[in-house]
Amino acid sequence: IKFVYVFMINTTSKISAILCVFFFFFQAEDGIRDAQESRGLGDVYKRQVSTQSTGDRDAHMIPSALPRTLRASPFRHLAARMSTQAPPECHSLESVLEKIPDEQDRYDARRIIYGLNQGGLVGKAEVPAAARTIADQHGFDIDMYKFDAADDVRPPRRTKFAVTQNEIKAPTDAPVGKQIDALLDWHEKAVDAAAAAGTNIICFQEAFNMPFAFCTREKLPWTGFAECAETGHSIQWCQEMAAKHNMVVVAPILERDDSHAETLWNTAVVIGNNGNIIGKDRKVHIPRVGDFNESTYYMEGDFPMGGWPTFDTQFGKIGINICYGRHHPLNWMAHGLNGAEIVFNPSATVGALSEPMWPIEARCAAIANSYFVAGNNRVGTESFPNEFTSGDKKPAKRDFGHFYGSSYVASPDASRSPGLSRVQDGVIIADADLNLCRQIRDAWGIQMTGRHSDYADLLDWYSSPNFEPNIVSDPSRRDL
Repeated sequence: IKFVYVFMINTTSKISAILCVFFFFFQAEDGIRDAQESRGLGDVYKRQVSTQSTGDRDAHMIPSALPRTLRASPFRHLAARMSTQAPPECHSLESVLEKIPDEQDRYDARRIIYGLNQGGLVGKAEVPAAARTIADQHGFDIDMYKFDAADDVRPPRRTKFAVTQNEIKAPTDAPVGKQIDALLDWHEKAVDAAAAAGTNIICFQEAFNMPFAFCTREKLPWTGFAECAETGHSIQWCQEMAAKHNMVVVAPILERDDSHAETLWNTAVVIGNNGNIIGKDRKVHIPRVGDFNESTYYMEGDFPMGGWPTFDTQFGKIGINICYGRHHPLNWMAHGLNGAEIVFNPSATVGALSEPMWPIEARCAAIANSYFVAGNNRVGTESFPNEFTSGDKKPAKRDFGHFYGSSYVASPDASRSPGLSRVQDGVIIADADLNLCRQIRDAWGIQMTGRHSDYADLLDWYSSPNFEPNIVSDPSRRDL
């Protein structure tokens, strides 16, 4: 009050004095309430800010994390520009759907968005108490959904397969070994929880044992995370986990091929439930868009097992379509032609660049190829020690953007599970009857009616240097 009085006496502007009084009394009126809001939301803001991208903040937006007094005051625009808080990330699509008040409207929205499995929404299965306890103790979500098939002359072929999503667990300027061990420690808890829920196959996210540092274009220290796909530290750890839990483990890593001039690859290693290495597949398509500077580190996979291999495991036939490969329909088709029943899509992708595509692509692939797809994406914002630019005339930055998680499972019958959170670590499990793959093939005949030899002729012709597009022009057309 003394400050306001002195300011009024010494100011030559009555308008300034009036505004000053208005501002401070407005503050005082709601001060107690603001303090309560700040204390109550402080932990939430800390967690949200840790997963935000500073590069996407709009100065003109009023962050909802601001105290209500500043949001409503005449100085709200100035306060918004002064705030260091980003608007909170949406938790998930599912959290939005839950807010639909009418039960029938809520059901219709889910039916349209998620489809139906055997006449009903994909059911949420009960997660065993032991699995739930592990997840709760270590602060990650765990959900399980059930996909059924019709009664068949064959016995049910039920299997449980899972994918994980997580943020990094140590600062990116920590020693490489410390970062790896921190991630392996988290994954051990995730695998333990999945095993307690009866999971048979689990797939980790792309480059699961490192930050997604390829945006930086720096070689060191990031190439120090690369390891041999047969003898690497992370792979040996995965072998121990697989044998311990009788579980197939798909481990996507940055591979260093010691036998071929120590070349780097983006590789998924498939480890059998006995702890043996079944094989590996490499990323077929490398992005050249935005900050996805991966071609600086590795090239397209060289088909180490003949091209789009299917791994015939104890619990089903699986394929791996790493990240950017999901944008290529023929990539998905190749896995289907090779007999895959489940295709994993371990990914690392951010915000506005790809989020509109994310809920669509895996589901379309499952429909077109009559198999299950499990797509997973990391969460959080990974900040790096040195600034980098994106070649887009925007200021240099230290983070890639917000990895939005939202991992989910899609079924060949066009149904899909809800997704995991956009901001929280988690494990999602599908309890599925693989008989559904053949039943959908029989019902829709998509593979049977494909013109594969004709497609092959077209692709062969397209690959020729003499190719000319088959365009039929309207002879009556006039130039405008």
